[in-house]
Amino acid sequence: MTSLSGKPVLTAAQMRAAEDDAIIGGATVQSLMDRAGREVAEMVRRLGVGNEVLILCGPGNNGGDGYVAAALLHAAGVSVRVAASGEPRTEAAKHARARWNGAVETLDRAAPAPVLVDALFGTGLSRPLDTAVAANLVRLRDRARLAIAVDLPSGIATDDGTVLNQVPVFDLTLALGAAKPSHLLYPAASHCGTIRVLDIGVPVSSDTLILGEPHLLAPGPDSHKYTRGMVAIVGGEMPGAAELAALAAMRAGAGYVLLLADGTGGQPHAIVRRPFAAEALNDTRVGAVVIGAGLGRGAVAGTRLDLALAASRPLVIDGDALHLLDATRLARLHAHAAPVVLTPHAGEFDALFGKGTGSKIDRARAAAARAGATIVFKGADTVIAAPDGQVRIAPGASRWLSTAGTGDVLAGAVGAMLAARAGSAIDAAAAGVWLHSAAARKLGGAFIADDLALALSAARAAL
Repeated sequence: MTSLSGKPVLTAAQMRAAEDDAIIGGATVQSLMDRAGREVAEMVRRLGVGNEVLILCGPGNNGGDGYVAAALLHAAGVSVRVAASGEPRTEAAKHARARWNGAVETLDRAAPAPVLVDALFGTGLSRPLDTAVAANLVRLRDRARLAIAVDLPSGIATDDGTVLNQVPVFDLTLALGAAKPSHLLYPAASHCGTIRVLDIGVPVSSDTLILGEPHLLAPGPDSHKYTRGMVAIVGGEMPGAAELAALAAMRAGAGYVLLLADGTGGQPHAIVRRPFAAEALNDTRVGAVVIGAGLGRGAVAGTRLDLALAASRPLVIDGDALHLLDATRLARLHAHAAPVVLTPHAGEFDALFGKGTGSKIDRARAAAARAGATIVFKGADTVIAAPDGQVRIAPGASRWLSTAGTGDVLAGAVGAMLAARAGSAIDAAAAGVWLHSAAARKLGGAFIADDLALALSAARAAL
């Protein structure tokens, strides 16, 4: 069992290819099934703490994993029963079934057990379950105290987060070999419970990774405010939003935050406030410009965005500025002399790039290539994509982030990371997203955006 942080995410096709490579390298389907079943059995034995276990087996190799686990649990003295949705269809599953010497019940007649293991259908499911199978899965899960899914809860598509039919919520999902997109993408992720990846002896790699803790260095003895990163925040019609972004940039670790907005004063005094001036955007000491938080969508806002696009500084575009990115301005991003990060939520993303097809991962990756910019596609399942195809997926974020101003805080945090040159643009964006989520976790619940910005200090200091 391995930690999720920084681990690869594989689609169903990629996982099949990895298994095929392992077989070419000397493994067999049966040896992989034996390894998977053994890993599942060990987890169930440890978590079941002596309770009776009911394993539901399907007709394919996921069911085969279940039969292997059942045989091993029985040999270890665990009280275990098996119920199946049908006879095994693959050779490996038939071989695994032959290892189980006990009875095989039918799903409709199976009595509940305190521990339920769903090994009906795993990776690769593309159509809804039979109605009776789905109903019995729900029935048995409702009566279990602990419910564990093998690879994926049955009734979930692997690659795009789609829930194909009524699917119960599991306490734990044991991902075989690698995490899959639907472990992280909603709505499917809400049915998986805790995710744990089991090593089944298949080497895996991917350009899509689960967001991990960033490696950010503390200031050194020769550090000063400019080496830590100077962030310029462009304000507009709603000054509070730009103030939040500025506060977040400072609390995330920026050495100097310049708020370019009409009006002066405000807390904290560490933020330097000046009226907007175009020449400030071309200051070579500026490590990143953040524009869009409360900017407005009128002529003045458009002019300020054009000036930011014309400057050669790294750029974070958020909020109102995203709505001002028409086709002409979007095309200009490719010619921008420094990295650009766009931070749209779903509505802003659709307005910019259209609803499109494919998973959230596919759409974010395509948008990044089209814009020539790193995309932070926000949501409970934030997806970060770079123009070169790299992707990071953030595990489920705090539901309490669904309050006004938290997006402004994220833009400021990403700006701080970009200004500090925290790796590539995708690394900087990922670090900002991680800090944002970590700050929310520290606050617990019922916080406001101001609290979140302040909590970035503790999240940053903890690294």
